[in-house]
Amino acid sequence: MVTKRESIGKKTAKRAVSVTPELTESSVIAVLESREPATAVSPGIDPDVRRQLVAAEAYFLAERRGFAAGHELEDWVAAEAAVDSRGQEMRAA
Repeated sequence: MVTKRESIGKKTAKRAVSVTPELTESSVIAVLESREPATAVSPGIDPDVRRQLVAAEAYFLAERRGFAAGHELEDWVAAEAAVDSRGQEMRAA
């Protein structure tokens, strides 16, 4: 007859613990102050479409960094600048 063997010890799974730095007010202010002032925030584009474009751009920026945590705000601000700059280039053409 075959019997089922059960292990006596508990199995524990190791989880990777990532420590994400807190987003402080001073870091937010530093990023926002470093940003060039937007002359016009894409007046001819639907706000929902702009948000989707910015989200996609921010994703690709994060992907290039290997999705390292702690740079989400920087990615978003850089993505906004890129989307707005492309919008201005298209209007100028």
